[in-house]
Amino acid sequence: MLELRPSCEGCGKSLPANASDAMICSFECTFCEECALTALRNVCPNCGGNFQHRPIRPAAMLGKHPASSERHPVGVDEVAHGDYLARYRNTAPAER
Repeated sequence: MLELRPSCEGCGKSLPANASDAMICSFECTFCEECALTALRNVCPNCGGNFQHRPIRPAAMLGKHPASSERHPVGVDEVAHGDYLARYRNTAPAER
């Protein structure tokens, strides 16, 4: 089950469980849409994967399966991300 992390790992923006601009990679690294698609260019700085919009858990299910309240550290290692960009920028996500 998805953690539904509460904030962007890039800029720290709050991303509540119903945020329509929350994006995740397959490891559930969580970024706001602006960071994921603009600054990171759809390449996760942690794994090199791509991003998809995070699904919204219905409010009725949040009582039984609440979103995480643990905020992850904010910031992107620019050097490491530069390596991922160099490697994956022109490679389709399915081929990475």
